[in-house]
Amino acid sequence: MKGNCGHGYVRLDWYTPEGLSTWGDGRLTILGTDGFIELRKCVDITRNRKGEHLFLVDHHCEQYIDCTDQPLPYGPCFVSDVLNRTETHAPQWRTFLAMELALIAEQKALRMGNLG
Repeated sequence: MKGNCGHGYVRLDWYTPEGLSTWGDGRLTILGTDGFIELRKCVDITRNRKGEHLFLVDHHCEQYIDCTDQPLPYGPCFVSDVLNRTETHAPQWRTFLAMELALIAEQKALRMGNLG
C-alpha cells in the first residue's frame, strides 16, 4: 500500500506451524518517516494469546495498545448494507474497484513453486 505520507503492507499467513496458538497470523504494517504502526489481528507470539494488538512507534516512544475491547463495526455495517441495499459503510464503487484490482493482480501474478 502507498499513501501520501507513507507505505504499508498487509501480511496474512495461513500456513502456520502446529505450535502456534491460533489458525493463522494477520498483520497490517504502516511505515512512515515519523514512525510506524503494526496491527496484529490474531496473536502477539510469546506474550499474549489473544488478538487485537496495536504497536505504535514514533519520535518519542514505543507504545503497545490493547484493542481487545474496541468495537469492530465493519462486519455488522457491511451486513447491514447488504441486507438494506444501502451504501453507508461500503460504497458499491469501492467494492467494485477492490474486486477489479484483485482480478488484475490475480491475472498478473506469477505462480511460484509447486502449489498444486
